[in-house]
Amino acid sequence: MAAAKHFNYVILGGGVAAGYAAREFARQGVKPGDLAIISKESVAPYERPALSKGYLFPQNAARLPGFHTCVGSGGERLLPEWYSEKGIELILSTEIVKADLASKTLASSAGATFTYETLLIATGSSVIKLTDFGVQGAEANNILYLRDIDDADKLVAAMQAKKDGKAVVVGGGYIGLELSAALKINNFDVTMVYPEPWCMPRLFTAGLAAFYEGYYANKGINIVKGTVAVGFDADANGDVTAVKLKNGNVLEADIVIVGVGGRPLTGLFKGQVAEEKGGIKTDAFFETSVPGVYAIGDVAAFPLKLYNETRRVEHVDHARKSAEQAVKVMKAKESGESVPEYDYLPYFYSRSFDISWQFYGDNVGENVMFGDNDPTAAKPKFGTYWVKDGKVVGVFLEGGSAEENQAIAKVARAQPPVADVEALKKEGLEFAAKV
Repeated sequence: MAAAKHFNYVILGGGVAAGYAAREFARQGVKPGDLAIISKESVAPYERPALSKGYLFPQNAARLPGFHTCVGSGGERLLPEWYSEKGIELILSTEIVKADLASKTLASSAGATFTYETLLIATGSSVIKLTDFGVQGAEANNILYLRDIDDADKLVAAMQAKKDGKAVVVGGGYIGLELSAALKINNFDVTMVYPEPWCMPRLFTAGLAAFYEGYYANKGINIVKGTVAVGFDADANGDVTAVKLKNGNVLEADIVIVGVGGRPLTGLFKGQVAEEKGGIKTDAFFETSVPGVYAIGDVAAFPLKLYNETRRVEHVDHARKSAEQAVKVMKAKESGESVPEYDYLPYFYSRSFDISWQFYGDNVGENVMFGDNDPTAAKPKFGTYWVKDGKVVGVFLEGGSAEENQAIAKVARAQPPVADVEALKKEGLEFAAKV
């Protein structure tokens, strides 16, 4: 057996968080040979959101190396050569199957061993598959998921093979909405299916969802709510042909895309670190219960200072910021300096067709809708404030300018008091502009 490769720092995972962590290590002056990124993907870290957006455009589609990190936040594009120049070892196409935190050892499926002084867990999430629940026929061809670039390439190939065909999208969340739009733009006949009473229920109110469902319906997307896929039919080649719904209906399908959520990839560390909220528990510096082991991005259950509670946040913005925080902390510890606690303002956004929204803060309490949410409006602009204990704690805005989006972020951070909810409704965006 080959000798173990030793690194001072190992980043486990090759997604968005890994790319931003590598950039921060370089800023902090990491020595050549000190840092390795171990990733099961075959390419250097890239901006994952592109996969459900630009990657699927019918013209001028995004392709690597165009969207390697850190271009998604306006930063430098870190090509594989950049890692080489910095002396950062990119260990790709390598799946770690065993992690022993006590001996600081990682073992790969190919039998390679890696040891470290400090570990940064950035394993992200895996998609939940219908085969996990034994859904009948769910192993048919062209029943697809979207998590990484290999998934995106399979989807692009299926879209080319089944050109102008029928697509069924299972799930009404982020992936469901963005991929339904992408398929429609590619001239597919699209049906969305989800069990909830409205789309994006974790964030949207009924009023917000009414706009997006109306907008999608006007684009020709068929929406079937309140039911789930219970089985699939396939032809002699094993290609999916139909989706069977719990309500008894059957939908013809050439492609099925499933977006029903993800699971944080924490299995390697079970029983070795403290866990919470389905993730790995960390402090405000992203250090776990095991000294020298940090966790960032989707897997981290961290103290969200603004709301005084532990949360896990599955979003690219937090992946980027938690990565930078953890690396600053590691380097500060070595020099005996300190770093402020992570003080995160939750932020989510989405773009599809010609619409785009941003949300900041917390969607709890009474919701107050403002503006015009008519799905047929030429340039819709509307939003929602969430008011809890007499303060605005969250704001959603569709169609905002850069300045307006900055204003709603300030509101969510400042949590200004509201005496009159009806007045807030009338004032709308003006309220945010004054804060």
